[in-house]
Amino acid sequence: MRRFRLLLRLALRNVRRQARRSILTAAAIVVSLILLVFSRSLADGAHEKWIASGVQLGSGHLVLQSPAFQTRRAIAEHLQGADLRAVDSALRDPALAARVTAVTHRIEVAALASSPASALPVAVIGVDPAQEAAFSGMDRRLVEGRYLAAGDRLHAYVGEALARRLRLQLGDRLVLTAQALDSSITEQLVRVAGTFRTGMPEVDQGLVYVPLGTAREWLGLGDGVTSVAVLLRDSWGTDRAVARARTLMADRADRVAALSWREAMPELDAAIRIDDYGDYVFHLILFLIVALAIVNTVLMSVLSRTREFGVVRALGLRKGDSALLVTLETMLLTLVAGVAGVMLGLGLTWLFFRHGLDFTRFMGDQMTAAGGIIDPVFVPQFRGAQVVQSFLFVVAIGFLASLYPAFRATRIDITEAMKFEG
Repeated sequence: MRRFRLLLRLALRNVRRQARRSILTAAAIVVSLILLVFSRSLADGAHEKWIASGVQLGSGHLVLQSPAFQTRRAIAEHLQGADLRAVDSALRDPALAARVTAVTHRIEVAALASSPASALPVAVIGVDPAQEAAFSGMDRRLVEGRYLAAGDRLHAYVGEALARRLRLQLGDRLVLTAQALDSSITEQLVRVAGTFRTGMPEVDQGLVYVPLGTAREWLGLGDGVTSVAVLLRDSWGTDRAVARARTLMADRADRVAALSWREAMPELDAAIRIDDYGDYVFHLILFLIVALAIVNTVLMSVLSRTREFGVVRALGLRKGDSALLVTLETMLLTLVAGVAGVMLGLGLTWLFFRHGLDFTRFMGDQMTAAGGIIDPVFVPQFRGAQVVQSFLFVVAIGFLASLYPAFRATRIDITEAMKFEG
């Protein structure tokens, strides 16, 4: 321990003595961390809004449904009776309820929508109007007419583009045709109560909402639903919520499946992962540059101090001590610069971009991808785990970058070093 304290003092002295090189190396680390914190916080904010828009119009962060419904999409794979009551009971569990912001019961079925003008394939979703409004905010996407009300029975809320293609006006009749639970082909007459616009063509051109009771009666589902969609406070708590739901429903695992949005919406998951991989490539290039800068600076410091290393080796410093001295110098510099870089990154990002970075000029008002809407205003979100991860990554880069200069320090020959004049 005494020897280590001595080496630590020597490392601190050497960092101060080599002020210019220390400042240049620290500057490279600080700038890289500022860029990392800035880019990751913006990416996290953009991804969170992208995911939120996708799960609100889709399956939710967590969805409970029959295990086969995800692949078959048939109403025969539905939840009812004791299984549905068990799902509702599980969602009242304190550990799970603390993360939940909205729940909606849905019946989803593929159907044919017919009007006097045309007939088109659509997705019909039976919903409780109040639950769905809190979940997806569809009432705020109203274009004309009104949203569904609690007392509605023979009403429909139709995508604006779909209404235009079918030449439907408010109050017009619309016939929905689908396969019922007993495999018979059944029709349901509804009237257009209102139209909505989400900005997603696949939704606006092919989605019809009807009251949950109407869908149950039309399809013969009794008290059943095809899925119970759950919205959480944020996507980062999804894995914990899914794990808790699966624990609570363990005795019904063969009849009730708890899926995360990644499993229920694989296209959105793939798009987010691809975007993340692009970020990782950028960060890898950035840190390779930083690593090379550290290696170059520390190696030059070792080579320029050949005589110094020879003297301390002659005074009793071992080869391992020489390597440890170089590593300590590098790690001290990396730790100080890392803390400064993280603090500056957080401060500058919050100071200049806390209200978001507007890419409307390049992206337009919005973009749609993989079932979600990409908002052109990227608002940063700071995650403690992400910040700690960035800091530790830089520390690891500093340690790895010190290994070769430390090895070179152990190869210095004492006799030759004493002759060195550099």
